[in-house]
Amino acid sequence: MRVLLDEQIDWRLARAFGPVHDVDTVRSRGWLGKTNGVLLRAAAAEYDALVTMDRGIEHQQNLPAYDLAVVLVTARSNRRADVAPAIPKVLEILASARPGRLYTVAA
Repeated sequence: MRVLLDEQIDWRLARAFGPVHDVDTVRSRGWLGKTNGVLLRAAAAEYDALVTMDRGIEHQQNLPAYDLAVVLVTARSNRRADVAPAIPKVLEILASARPGRLYTVAA
């Protein structure tokens, strides 16, 4: 499964995904600063899932229109230590995630 980590997610958390997932970051792709619509279109063309902390994404975008699952992580902050506890649940969700759906995980 190809997974894209949004710019709010610490890139070092990509290591926690293991060999089952091919993980890239918005930063490594050179997509920093792209608006949600542009990012979702680009990500849907190449990835199976987007992991983000952007709480407005579900209200600003028509997620069922994209061939991409979106996992929204909610945490106290976007610091790695605050987000890391959510990663096992993210991995569990990715195992059965369906395109066009939003999944929410609390850290």
